[in-house]
Amino acid sequence: MEKTLNRKKSIFISGGASGIGMETAKRMLENGWVVGVYDVAETEWHHDLDLEEGQLITGRLDVRKWDDWENALKDFTSHTGGQLDAFFNNAGVIIDGPIHEQDPDRIQWIIDINCIGVTYGARACHPYLKRTKGSVMVSMGSASAIYGQPEISTYSASKFYVKGFTEAMSLEWAKDKIRVHDLAPLWAKTKVSEVNARSVRTLGVRLEAADVAEVAQKIFDDPSFYQKLMVHHGVSVPDKILKGLADFSPDILKRAMTKILVG
Repeated sequence: MEKTLNRKKSIFISGGASGIGMETAKRMLENGWVVGVYDVAETEWHHDLDLEEGQLITGRLDVRKWDDWENALKDFTSHTGGQLDAFFNNAGVIIDGPIHEQDPDRIQWIIDINCIGVTYGARACHPYLKRTKGSVMVSMGSASAIYGQPEISTYSASKFYVKGFTEAMSLEWAKDKIRVHDLAPLWAKTKVSEVNARSVRTLGVRLEAADVAEVAQKIFDDPSFYQKLMVHHGVSVPDKILKGLADFSPDILKRAMTKILVG
C-alpha cells in the first residue's frame, strides 16, 4: 500500500480478531483506512500483510467493561488526531439450547456482550463520531431478529435489542449527522454458526464472513443514496426476501413462516 496516512479515514472495530470483524478490517485496510481492531483475543491475522506504519492499531477490549471502552477509544484516536469516521459495533457471541437448559452464567455473559457491550460502544464512540463530518456507526445484527428463534432464544432476543437500539440511535443521532445502520444476515461461516440450532440445519450456512464484510465496507465507504436511507441491511437474497415478507406480514403469519423454516 503506497498511500500516505495524511487525512486517511479511520474506523474502530470491536471484535475484529476473527470472523466478520477481521474480514471487514482487511477490506478497510485495502481501501486505505486507518483501522483499529480491539478484542479480548489477540489480533494475529495481520502479520503477513504489507501495511504502512500506523495504519492498523490493535488492542485489548472487553466490551462488558466501560473503562475498557474509554481506554480503547482514547488509545486509538491518539493515532488519528482525535478523528473517528466510522465505528463497527461488531463484537458478539452466542449460546444455544432450550431456555430451561441454558446456564444462568452464560445467559448473563451473552446479554452483557451482545446488549450492554453494544450500548457501551455507542456511548463511548459518540463524542468522536459527533465531531467528524459524515461519520457512521454499523452494529452487527442478525436475521434471527426477524422473528424470535427457538434453540437460540437468548441470542435471537439480543439481536432484537440491537435492532431496536439501532432504530433509536438513527433518530437520536440524526441531529449530530451520524448515520446509523445494522447488518442482519442469515448464518455465516463464523464461530457464531457453530451451534446446534434447527435453523442452521434447515437454512444452512451459505454465507462467508467476507460476504458480510463486503456489505459492511460498502456502507462505511461508498454507500448508495438508498443505502444511506436504509437502517437495516440484509446481505444475501434469502435474508432480504425473508425480511421483506416479514415487514408486511402479521405476527400470526410470521410465526407460521418461522415454524416452517426452523421447526
